Amino acid sequence: MYEYQMRMKAFNLGRIDKEYVMHQQAWLNHQVTLTKEQGKKQVPIYKRFEDFFDYKKRIKEVEHDEKREITPQIRKMAQIAAVVNGGRR
Repeated sequence: MYEYQMRMKAFNLGRIDKEYVMHQQAWLNHQVTLTKEQGKKQVPIYKRFEDFFDYKKRIKEVEHDEKREITPQIRKMAQIAAVVNGGRR
């Protein structure tokens, strides 16, 4: 019975994650259609996709995170995680 309850909880949490992604998509759909008044007419805020989402900038941010210095605290956390996951010290 315990395993069934845990599986149901995992299933329901997964559904919530899917709902979250759907709501994020709806929000982005709204954001991309925003306009501003320019003179007497409405013009889109985002004229190009790159104005809305800068793919190259996001890639650089991730690459920068990968090059981050390994501090003693990060090293210690990695060792603890290895021990917890059955690895060696």
